[in-house]
Amino acid sequence: MTILSKKSAEDYKKQNYSERMARTGRPVSPHVTIYAFPIMALSSITNRITGIALSGIAGGMGLMELTCGSGSVLSLMQDIGTMSTLAPLTKITLGFSFTYHYLGGLRHVYYDKLPDKLTNVNAEQTSYALYATSALISGGLLLL
Repeated sequence: MTILSKKSAEDYKKQNYSERMARTGRPVSPHVTIYAFPIMALSSITNRITGIALSGIAGGMGLMELTCGSGSVLSLMQDIGTMSTLAPLTKITLGFSFTYHYLGGLRHVYYDKLPDKLTNVNAEQTSYALYATSALISGGLLLL
């Protein structure tokens, strides 16, 4: 353990991290942009993002109904459905978000029910399967 005097502790605090590491010759830790996230981490992040998006959309639709009157969301959906470029993008985005979040929830219930099945290998396999299944189902919903 290194004990610093009061003056050296103040000098130490004035230096930023990069300066201190350059002086010691140690490299600065790699940034997250070069870090390869495991598929399980990406799956967790995707599940959170889809959940937040779906909550925001549901809240926005409710707020729109309250402020713009009854039937305003239906009218908006009909308008989006008539736009040739926006309709497929909206369908695939909402379809993937709903499907991924729903299937991720089912996977969570499965692991809660059978915790011995929760291994790194199984979690990695189900993460890939979750992405693939969600993409296939949302692609199928796009064709409706």
